[in-house]
Amino acid sequence: QLKLVNPSQYRFEHLVTQMKWRLQEGRGEAVYQIGVEDNGLLVGLSEEEMRASLKTLRRMAEKVGADITVLREREVDYDSDVPRKITEVLVRKVPDNQQFLDLRVAVLGNVDSGKSTLLGVLTQGELDNGRGRARLNLFRHLHEIQSGRTSSISFEILGFNSKGEVVNYSDSRTAEEICESSSKMITFIDLAGHHKYLKTTIFGLTSYCPDFAMLVVSANTGIAGTTREHLGLAMALKVPFFIVISKVDLCSKATVERTVKQLERILKQPGCNKLPLLVNSDDDAVTAAQQFAQSPNITPIFTLSSVSGENLDLLKVFLNILPPLTNSKEQEELMQQLTEFQVDEIYTVPEVGTVVGGTLSSGICREGENLVVGPTDDGKFLRLKVCSIQRNRSACRVLRAGQAATLALGPFDRSLLRKGMVMVSPEMNPTICSVFEAEIVLLFHATTFRKGFQVTVHVGNVRQTAIVEKIHGKDKLRTGEKAVVRFRFIKHPEYLKIGAKLLFREGVTKGIGHVTDLQAITTKENGLEESLGPGHLSF
Repeated sequence: QLKLVNPSQYRFEHLVTQMKWRLQEGRGEAVYQIGVEDNGLLVGLSEEEMRASLKTLRRMAEKVGADITVLREREVDYDSDVPRKITEVLVRKVPDNQQFLDLRVAVLGNVDSGKSTLLGVLTQGELDNGRGRARLNLFRHLHEIQSGRTSSISFEILGFNSKGEVVNYSDSRTAEEICESSSKMITFIDLAGHHKYLKTTIFGLTSYCPDFAMLVVSANTGIAGTTREHLGLAMALKVPFFIVISKVDLCSKATVERTVKQLERILKQPGCNKLPLLVNSDDDAVTAAQQFAQSPNITPIFTLSSVSGENLDLLKVFLNILPPLTNSKEQEELMQQLTEFQVDEIYTVPEVGTVVGGTLSSGICREGENLVVGPTDDGKFLRLKVCSIQRNRSACRVLRAGQAATLALGPFDRSLLRKGMVMVSPEMNPTICSVFEAEIVLLFHATTFRKGFQVTVHVGNVRQTAIVEKIHGKDKLRTGEKAVVRFRFIKHPEYLKIGAKLLFREGVTKGIGHVTDLQAITTKENGLEESLGPGHLSF
């Protein structure tokens, strides 16, 4: 917008409508640049015009029910004696059908790079003492506290209120209060860095569908251990990532610069093809967040310390402005499909019964809804009822596509459930299969990859061992080759979709690809009669 000085009533209404539309497009967020012409010419406004324009913008935001934060101001060299300025403003409004805007960020990095500590500092609001105090609240198991290594997937939340201030546990709030007082929630998925727990990390990346990934690299060790693997995983699953170099308080400037150079070199390699962007000021952080969302090739790099708190604010500014990846239209389309919920975790809670955690991949799920869950070991689907829903530890009536939550199923028998199942609406008639085909690329393999080979396959929340039944057109595969391969699950049939991303591994063997064809097993409504559909695969 160039300027918004005293608009007429008609123009004001028009501007408000435009703001509503922009907010809807950006799922509740929009950035206004004032003092810039429509063609992108930086004109700038004088002090008085700028004040009047911001006042108008505030009036517009009040009318829509949104809040305003000034991101940055900048002076422009223009042929005039009066200093002229440009201002960028973030307008944020939580959509009417939602409690808060929601982003999921997976945290990756080598063991001992400081992932859990960084999250502890962000979400608890206290700096670390250099001996791991900040991360104690994040651990779920005793052996994690003793060894200081994360082995499970834990979730941490960080909120921003509508003015862009951080809402976290520092004011001794509970999780429910954080949810109530923030308009944007970032859920961090803390993954394990140790090589031993790689399967857990892959499961976290494939099944929790994060919007972004944060790769943490420690400044004193540089790129080591599983860093490259995690980088490769994020790229194979097409998760946009940004990089945080932690522990800069431990080493000299030269060491930090060496690590940055090392990262830049790797990112610019032909395989990665990314454009590193080092963030040194608030201005850079704002630019990084906007550019990062528009083109996935840009990779912002932050250098910070969880002990001295250096540059932590830049990361907070960046996270506050980060827009969600999908626009409102895509989400609307997903919500109109039939309900489908991926089961990632299963708990038994006293006095509540069986509780499942996971992500709603399509449709809408309400309290009291009847769904079917499966496939069981013999390929059946069982009926169940959703008793209550919780999101980020606070109760929630309706769950929309793309949101993560826990559902209470009441007295349903826990032993019938396992990770990798889906809960779908009964009229969906889901396709399950034991045999499927996928187009794969073999990333790394010690010898040749041939028929009869067993690998662990990850597709979304499904993970199971499968046997290679046939490689089309070839006898064997070598590293870097592409082929269509038929797999058969060893234990039980699974619910798969054509086009789903697939990762497989076995020891040092790794490969990625996508599902191209399924040999469906049809199940009747009552789950008792079963008939095998004609297989459409050539044997």
